[in-house]
Amino acid sequence: MSITIKTGAELDAMRIAGRLASEVLDYLTPHVVPGVTTEALDKLAHDYMVQVQGTIPAPLNYAPGGHTPYPKSICASVNHQICHGIPNDRALKSGDIVNLDITVIKEGWHGDTSRMFVVGEGSIAAKRLCSLTYDAMWKGIVKVKPGVRLGDIGHAIQTFVENQGFSVVREFCGHGIGQKFHEEPQVLHYGRPGTMEELKPGMIFTIEPMVNAGKKDIKALGDGWTIVTKDRSLSAQWEHTVLVTETGYEVLTLSDGSPPLPDFVTATKT
Repeated sequence: MSITIKTGAELDAMRIAGRLASEVLDYLTPHVVPGVTTEALDKLAHDYMVQVQGTIPAPLNYAPGGHTPYPKSICASVNHQICHGIPNDRALKSGDIVNLDITVIKEGWHGDTSRMFVVGEGSIAAKRLCSLTYDAMWKGIVKVKPGVRLGDIGHAIQTFVENQGFSVVREFCGHGIGQKFHEEPQVLHYGRPGTMEELKPGMIFTIEPMVNAGKKDIKALGDGWTIVTKDRSLSAQWEHTVLVTETGYEVLTLSDGSPPLPDFVTATKT
């Protein structure tokens, strides 16, 4: 499968879809408090997407080969859940951490982003994991420019994470995105410099490292979707959708409520 290059009106459509995905997270932010259920957050997100934005929640009934259809409109992964957590009726409690992963479809184009939330008063260790994972995502983003290879991005993320004593999940990665939810290329969050595909202007893909406080090993739960850490250590993930520009990168999944940039990042577009 080849990598699609987006141009002109396609880029404008992806900018709109990306911003709308991020605005769902802005809308949910004040609701992520002790006592709320992830099912309630899913309902809020679904109604906002459909009734306010006029977008389609991409995860709902998504069924790639071999999977049962995903039953909810967002993914909500709590504590040791790495990704694809299915919203349920368990109330979040103070100290929990949760990743909310949003993908919307607007006029046929996908916007995909996720954020970590610390519920109530989180531990120092939990806050550090979430903060470090956010920085790790940006360590990958700032590498993006024409001529760089995907292995350079993965290497930057992996070395940063492992130097802090954490581990990078290997089995899941970023991906190309556009009129399809998942396109080529695969964007690994580990790797060797100078390897894999060369970046070219017009490529759009997600960078979404999953970082474990313990070992990198994973386990799948019986629901067919939820992935957890094998050692039950905490896991965090952040995700942005990124465009390769003529001179660098443009982050497409930004909105008024997006978290502040890390100190080492000077721009969201280069």
